[in-house]
Amino acid sequence: MTSAAPATAAVPLGSPAGAAPGWSAVRTTGLTRRFGTHVAVDGVALEVPRGAVYGFLGPNGSGKTTTIRMLLGLIAADDGEIELLGRPMPERLADVLPRVGALIEGPAFHPHLSGASNLRRLDVSDATADPATSRARIGQALTRVGLTAAAGKRYRSYSLGMKQRLGLAAALLQPRDLLVLDEPTNGLDPQGTREVRHLIRDLAADGTTVLVSSHLLAEVEQVATHVGIMSAGRLLRQGPLTEVLADGVAVLRVTTPDLDAAGDVLGRLGLASVRTDAEQSCVQARLGNVLTEDVAAELHTAGVRLRGLTVERPDLETLFVSLTGEGFDVVE
Repeated sequence: MTSAAPATAAVPLGSPAGAAPGWSAVRTTGLTRRFGTHVAVDGVALEVPRGAVYGFLGPNGSGKTTTIRMLLGLIAADDGEIELLGRPMPERLADVLPRVGALIEGPAFHPHLSGASNLRRLDVSDATADPATSRARIGQALTRVGLTAAAGKRYRSYSLGMKQRLGLAAALLQPRDLLVLDEPTNGLDPQGTREVRHLIRDLAADGTTVLVSSHLLAEVEQVATHVGIMSAGRLLRQGPLTEVLADGVAVLRVTTPDLDAAGDVLGRLGLASVRTDAEQSCVQARLGNVLTEDVAAELHTAGVRLRGLTVERPDLETLFVSLTGEGFDVVE
């Protein structure tokens, strides 16, 4: 379904009246949801800064979509607190949702109507939308998602990727302070995926906070400023992307003809998992808290001849696997 909340044409909220100092675009504490005896979301504490592109990551069944549905008031939380745009939810639902656009669990439109007609129906149903600007806003939304040429085609003839694009257009009919996208590139070809990536960057540059749930870790890594990693209903890690990746295990690689001497130095410095690869003429180890420059200095002092000294840090997918101990259901 497409959940595209109505929005006013006014300026962004900025610092809304009644918001706590230092408010974030999204903040939850102890957020919990149960389905019978199954705990789908378990005490989640999200923190999405204003202006961030927040990659919300996790495999199917990790609780991402359930969390998003609670944020938007589509289902109730069993426990915990939610703030959107600095205001408590669901108490201030009517104030907040006009500033939030969302694409949740895939788009759903009237199959017999064209893409443009579907957007017109959505816009007419929005009591806060200005009818005088409807045509221009619909045209702009279709252009932003690359559907101008297909605007007159019936929705039932759309491909999966075109349907997803129309869902994005619906979420962009009005200015948004927060955009929540659940698998926005589902069904898109590589070119479409790149276009959505650029669209997200443009929206963030304009001041919109974007929370994007996705399986495409490489795509998220290219566009996100912050990430949160979910597994089995729990939030395992979150924060600025650079900091989260820095928390991963860094591997030091020393290329040298003096393998035994290099291995001795790394072991003496306390590096873990020291391993020699004679075919590659290198020694590898987990860097831990040891500084690279200290390793280089000790190797020089020990007379180890260096051909190369590199540090390899994990990418987002590697970090995810190391945190959860499971693979990722990657959608290509």
